[in-house]
Amino acid sequence: MALRDTPSACPALWRWLRCPPAELRLDLVLASGQAFRWRESSPGAWTGVLGDRVWTLRQERDRLWYTVYGKERPGPKTDQILRDYFQLDVGLAALYRTWGAADPLFCQTATAFPGVRVLRQDPVECLLSFICTSNNHVARITTMIERLCQAFGQQLCSLDEQPFHAFPSPAALAGSEAEAKLRALGFGYRARFVSGTARAITEGMGAEGLCQLRAVPYAEARRVLCALPGVGAKVADCVCLMALDKAEAVPVDTHVWNIARQRYGAALGARSLTARVHQEIGDFFRELWGPYAGWAQAVLFCADLRKDRDSRSRARRGHCQASRGAECS
Repeated sequence: MALRDTPSACPALWRWLRCPPAELRLDLVLASGQAFRWRESSPGAWTGVLGDRVWTLRQERDRLWYTVYGKERPGPKTDQILRDYFQLDVGLAALYRTWGAADPLFCQTATAFPGVRVLRQDPVECLLSFICTSNNHVARITTMIERLCQAFGQQLCSLDEQPFHAFPSPAALAGSEAEAKLRALGFGYRARFVSGTARAITEGMGAEGLCQLRAVPYAEARRVLCALPGVGAKVADCVCLMALDKAEAVPVDTHVWNIARQRYGAALGARSLTARVHQEIGDFFRELWGPYAGWAQAVLFCADLRKDRDSRSRARRGHCQASRGAECS
């Protein structure tokens, strides 16, 4: 991908959208645990699958450059796909100002993490991916989703001898042998939930019906999702926020629970993250941040995730230095 990773090297294959860093930071958004199909293919360049196409994205000042691999050339249609995916019609800088005015603690964190916005993903891919997040971390989830796509999805192209696959359809994951195959791929107990939800979609509402949840109220969409195998409050809220246009949905996991308790004093009496606590924390942040509370939560979650990664990285470096010192002594 060396030549095509650089817009100036082959400008006819690249196109750009105006998008300042205050509105989008690829390095923060694509590595923040919202989606699991992107990787940094070279410094500053992100390659992944979106809408059954393989893309490379990169930023230069106020321009978001992109190229699409395959027969289709970048143009107005692909512009709109990216605009929709990143929800670029939502003015993020203005939202940051609104959240900061309502919440000084948000302001303290957000200054170092501009441009964190919520993706608008395909509902099927988002739902089945987040079922895999239970008791898991981003690096392992990414590996699992890649195995899922390689085993069940159609190959789209190969770049530098690496194949890229489409996300599989629910029907492909609903077959009688799907669960066993997923277990063999390392999905563990999640295999039953992925195949079970895929089967429920195929035999029930269908992918179109899942997408139509975008038009119903948040509480109704959440109720429908929580009736599916392996879908609890947190997964349902992730899908509502990142695929079903429910900007008020606040996914609550241990990261967000700790933020709520330690920084905001919310739900201090609770010893475990129950459904009631999940609802109370969501209501607390909705009252504090307003109708785009889920977007504000995404900023704090991204900051918390990045700090955890930096802390683990420092710990690993310290361990390596100590090991080298022991070898030399």
